[in-house]
Amino acid sequence: MSHAPNMLSLSRAARLAGVDRIDLQRKIQQGALQAFDGMVNIADLVQAYPDVQLEDNTEYNRLLQIKEKAFGKRVLERVMPSAEMLAARVAELGKELAQNQAQATQFRRILEQLSDRLNAVRREAEGGMQAALGDLQSWLETEVTTAMASEPINPLTVRDHLLRVMAAHVTVMPSRHDFFVDGADTLLESALRAGVPLDYGCSGGNCGLCKARVISGQVKKTRHHDYVLTETEKSQGYVLMCSNTAVTDLEIAAHVAGGVQDIPFQQIAAKVKSIVSISPDMALLHLQTPRTSRLRFLAGQYVTLQLGQSLTAQLPIASCPCDERNILFHVRRMHGNLFSDYVFDRLGNNETVDIEGPAGEFVLQEQTRRPLYFLAFNHGFAPIKSLIEHAMSLSQPAPIHLFWIGSRDSDIYLPNIPRAWSDALDNFHYAALTAGFDLSHLTALREASLHALLEGILHQHPELTEGDVYIAGPESAGSLAEQFFLDAGLPRTRVFMTHRNL
Repeated sequence: MSHAPNMLSLSRAARLAGVDRIDLQRKIQQGALQAFDGMVNIADLVQAYPDVQLEDNTEYNRLLQIKEKAFGKRVLERVMPSAEMLAARVAELGKELAQNQAQATQFRRILEQLSDRLNAVRREAEGGMQAALGDLQSWLETEVTTAMASEPINPLTVRDHLLRVMAAHVTVMPSRHDFFVDGADTLLESALRAGVPLDYGCSGGNCGLCKARVISGQVKKTRHHDYVLTETEKSQGYVLMCSNTAVTDLEIAAHVAGGVQDIPFQQIAAKVKSIVSISPDMALLHLQTPRTSRLRFLAGQYVTLQLGQSLTAQLPIASCPCDERNILFHVRRMHGNLFSDYVFDRLGNNETVDIEGPAGEFVLQEQTRRPLYFLAFNHGFAPIKSLIEHAMSLSQPAPIHLFWIGSRDSDIYLPNIPRAWSDALDNFHYAALTAGFDLSHLTALREASLHALLEGILHQHPELTEGDVYIAGPESAGSLAEQFFLDAGLPRTRVFMTHRNL
């Protein structure tokens, strides 16, 4: 992928300045930084962040770590690429430097020849033309001398070259999603971690579904794969993303899931990694899929879990698609429900739980730049958590608001998670509210009380009508909230509710 040497993608510019991409986009929206077709000029970046220091990435790394912990994902280490990868990237930079030096030498030769020709023409010219040509030659010599003079080295240029050695930047066409490849991670691993839903199947090199075409840049095969690319595909630049990493910055052509219709139905035998009681009536079930059978899903969707031959339950996924091997569920204690009783009383680590799905259309509208408002009633927090984590993995620049409304205080069963988000992210805002009655069973009096609670939210946040609203929880409370926001003037295209009775 070729751009002007002084132009940077937003992702790379954010890394260079040591800030979050959200902060960068905020400056662009405020007019403090100009952007051109998704690129920023390195000189403008220096002007927007005059205090940036080459070595100072402390705050950026701290925020990344806090954000990762708030997700419940592993904190990514900045792994050093292998010696072979470092050598390849340094060699690529050396090649680029040699090309630039050769071009500079050629331009210098052309300028010298131009000066000689001007001098020859000037000697043969007469009167005013001779003087004009003399002025032109003097101007040219002055400009060349100025251009050849050594200028202070821009620290962001130095850092950009360093980052290109440490991490390759990948742009996916035609969607223009982008992500970084750290260390020796594969293209597929890096994309999924960044929230880019690329097509894939086994992730082990057997099915070929993660095939992509390299438009520009250099890749390196990291492991053998059984899937056989045809000679035509190889000549066209196709590779398997699960088995290749980026040596240089890349531009690839690959399909990105645009909606639930692009996610296939899957059947996966997962293992119980842990079961943790998070409240008297709620357990956190952590399932882990095999490395070769990761669950593809969109944030907000649900799956069917099966224990043995007969115990089943449909549960929303409570984790981010960016960590597709580790799937989390919030399981309610429902006495007399065979699945619930088994999970709370008998299910142990390493037992097999079959996963079927995913299903559901309660998913994030990724292209919107409007503020996001999430209403979670009781255990409706599970799919809402998945949506919020996905929005965070995308570094959404718009503000994110979460209102967790519980029947009782104990129904807000994981308060530390949204508090951690609020502490880590400037654009995240959280409020916990208690209704004081069972949100699953609304009488006329309770409906009036819930209506008043929603009016209070709208009164404190009148800008809510300019955003997108996502609602999850018991059907009765969710339907009332959905109608409330429609009556408040939001179009139906900006109010999203899961119509499953959670």
